[in-house]
Amino acid sequence: MKSIAITIALTLLTTGCAGSKQLGGAQDVVIASSAELPVPTRSDLSVSGRPYVLGSLDRLHIDVFGVDNLTREIQIDAAGKIAFPLVGTLEASGKTPQELASDIANRLQGDYVRNPHVTVNILESVNNLMTVDGQVKEPGQYPVSGRMTLMRAVASAGGTTEYAKLKDVVLFREVGGKTYVGLYNLEGIRRGNYGDPDVYANDIIIIGDSSSRRLFDDILDTVPLISTPLVLLLRN
Repeated sequence: MKSIAITIALTLLTTGCAGSKQLGGAQDVVIASSAELPVPTRSDLSVSGRPYVLGSLDRLHIDVFGVDNLTREIQIDAAGKIAFPLVGTLEASGKTPQELASDIANRLQGDYVRNPHVTVNILESVNNLMTVDGQVKEPGQYPVSGRMTLMRAVASAGGTTEYAKLKDVVLFREVGGKTYVGLYNLEGIRRGNYGDPDVYANDIIIIGDSSSRRLFDDILDTVPLISTPLVLLLRN
């Protein structure tokens, strides 16, 4: 991730800290008065410069040039797949439109269509992706539809593994060009000790041990167990 002069942020919710103060002995870590991760704006959710990745329930227009009976509208099913004539079932979720077009062309090539030219255009996107990584059963990218929370996000990835470290969960979010990080105790959320935070498209959630999670070892050493959420602001 980015260079990490960590000037940071947040709140031990049960103590209700007012103003800012030093966290432990770390010189660049400050507890400030803020309640939760900021909500991303529309521009934050639309990340320029990144290729769009298809997801479940996206509606597509697939055109096979010169073959009218193969040109059609298709919706990706809830499992992330499409069924296309002469081709059969294809995995669509997680691919760019160009990658899916290439897959269809390769399947049609030779036996069905000579030198097929395939284009895939997005008619409607109901899909926004979050990333769930670390000690979950099925790490990967998952669609955010409707209201998504941290517990629901973890469930989307098959739940946590048997020995997952539930007491230090990391959630990265970009808002207004800044990177915020929430540190949560999933075990405490499951018990109802405090609220289940909302999750949005482009959020990255890391459960337990990972290279990104280790960036915060020094902070976590000063707070041995995250019994209440902390929100950190990372400055370039």
